[in-house]
Amino acid sequence: MKNWYQNLVANYPFLRFLGSRYTLVLIFFIVWMLFLDNYSYFDHRILDKEIDELESNKEYYQEEITKDEKSIKEMNYPGYIERYAREKYYMKRDSEDIYIIDIEEDRKKDSIEGAKL
Repeated sequence: MKNWYQNLVANYPFLRFLGSRYTLVLIFFIVWMLFLDNYSYFDHRILDKEIDELESNKEYYQEEITKDEKSIKEMNYPGYIERYAREKYYMKRDSEDIYIIDIEEDRKKDSIEGAKL
């Protein structure tokens, strides 16, 4: 067995350091920590990416919550409720007539914005 190893080291001198038991233990430890352990490096990378994604989702939803809270506060005013109903649902009073003017340029802008979402 030693004869085989000595021939290999003679042909490839950079393999000499592999004969040390400390080097073998270090290589085993590195392989174990990278691939085989329950808390391996690659598992941590996957979990870190997941954490980053969840944090960005958290920020997005917090921004949406603040927008919704602002709109809820605005809806407490009676004038805003009437204006919102007139704009969004085309509601009117009994004595009023509503004329909707649809401009083609606005329709194009709305379709472009809808396509971006």
